[in-house]
Amino acid sequence: MASPNASGYEQMQLIQADPVRRSISLLLTQIFVWPFVYLIFLMLLIFSKKETFRTETRYILFGHSLLVDLMFLFLTDFVVLLSYNFVLIPLHFCIPICIIMEAVAVSAPLTIGAMCMERYVAICMPLRHHAISTSRRALIVIIMIWILSSINPFVDMFILISTASHEYLSHLTHCHYEIMILERIRQFARGLLYIVGLVLILIIEIFCYVMIYLAARAASGDKKSASKGQRTISLHILQLFLCMAEVMCPYIEAVVMQYDIQSYLTVRFINFLAFSITSRAVSPLVYGFRDEKFYAAMAYYIRCKSNVISDIDKQT
Repeated sequence: MASPNASGYEQMQLIQADPVRRSISLLLTQIFVWPFVYLIFLMLLIFSKKETFRTETRYILFGHSLLVDLMFLFLTDFVVLLSYNFVLIPLHFCIPICIIMEAVAVSAPLTIGAMCMERYVAICMPLRHHAISTSRRALIVIIMIWILSSINPFVDMFILISTASHEYLSHLTHCHYEIMILERIRQFARGLLYIVGLVLILIIEIFCYVMIYLAARAASGDKKSASKGQRTISLHILQLFLCMAEVMCPYIEAVVMQYDIQSYLTVRFINFLAFSITSRAVSPLVYGFRDEKFYAAMAYYIRCKSNVISDIDKQT
């Protein structure tokens, strides 16, 4: 039976002991990851081709959320491929990967909060919306999101470099963020800080939802737009709950590990697919398929590609 404090390296040794489990887990990961990668890449391509998407605040934030999700999926799959093939790399090469993954993971809920605030301004302050929600301000918000999401990983990096020995920094390891925070109290503080941030974003989203609901009830409000805004924010709240569930998963897994290591590996993998991967598909589903303008552009792009392929087939 594994210790509740089993490291990522020890966990990967347990997976390596069962080649069938390893092969199935790796295959399922690719099946889940790559359709989402293709979908998000397609949406980013459409976003880059339409000037109206690149100049409107809501679509700029949406494009940023797509980029963040794509980076997260690529890096996650890269780390999974390394780990499941038992490829160890020097720790100092893992540090930049861990920093980027942590910054990307934290920027996702911050972007969700920014998108909710944009909908609040658009529906509850329609006369001031164009003055407040400009493309320049959207870019400033994105820069602020990256600054905020990068503070903690860079602090952890500086603490690690200043306190860890040269031998530790050069030893071979799997890439997981825990290699940067060796003290248990700092690991707990990291989780607590992330949860507090998610709760604050949730409060903002609930506030936006209530204000949009009140706008929908007002006779003078745009009820159709308000109703769509409510549904969009509801889906954003769902996405935020998935982020919260992802944070809580390690604590649940630690309890399961004390009773049965095989159940622990199964629960850990299911949590990974359900909350780390699937939650990244919610944002494309929210805007890509529910937004009429973006859906029309996507359908047009797919039809054009299909027609080109048909013409090539006829010529051959």
